[in-house]
Amino acid sequence: MPKNNTTPGHSPKLTQVRKLSIAGVATLGAAALAFSLAPGHSGTTATDAAVAAAPVAYSETQIKDVKASITDQLAAKDLKTQDIAAKQKAVAVAAASKKAAADKAEAQALATQQAAESRVTTLAAGRSAPIHVQTVAATTYANNLDGWIRKSLSIMAKHGIPGTYNGLYRNIMRESSGNPNAINGWDINAINGIPSKGLLQVIQPTFNAYHVSGTSWNIYDPVANITAAANYAADKYGSMDNVNSAY
Repeated sequence: MPKNNTTPGHSPKLTQVRKLSIAGVATLGAAALAFSLAPGHSGTTATDAAVAAAPVAYSETQIKDVKASITDQLAAKDLKTQDIAAKQKAVAVAAASKKAAADKAEAQALATQQAAESRVTTLAAGRSAPIHVQTVAATTYANNLDGWIRKSLSIMAKHGIPGTYNGLYRNIMRESSGNPNAINGWDINAINGIPSKGLLQVIQPTFNAYHVSGTSWNIYDPVANITAAANYAADKYGSMDNVNSAY
């Protein structure tokens, strides 16, 4: 039976062989560690060259982003150019409109001035031109029964008194036979002191009441007598044409 060399509470003692084995293992581990931490220079140089020579790779997404950025920049530049052009055009249009308005105002002012000058010239010419007054010859009537009736009709027309040549002539011939100085001395008027007188045998009160302005106040005046009698007949009978007997 072998002898127990282990004493409780103490490590067993290493033999000389064991010590040498441990030292060798430690030496080999250190050498391996140094090799792995410090590789040769030739390997490092080849790796760097390979990295430098390799082309840079871009993804499709990166290329699209670059293109989009450039497109946006160009679009922004184009919009800015269009905005500048629009502003320049607006300024040009405003200037043209202002000039057109100024030209129109100037033309209107010139037209007004020319019109005023034309009126002045026309008025001046009118003042200097001789005035021609057309003389209308006065109508003359014969101093007979025909002339008296026609002149009376002219006055009656001015005063709106109805009557015709035939109506006047017919009653004159019945009343006085065309004598302007005829006097009735036998009828009721003569008995009452106011005899009928003249071409149409008018009493004085009737002559005075129906006298027409523009005629004589002499009851024997042929025109005055006819006109006053026609005025009375128009008031009482509508017209001398409606009288066919003593009235």
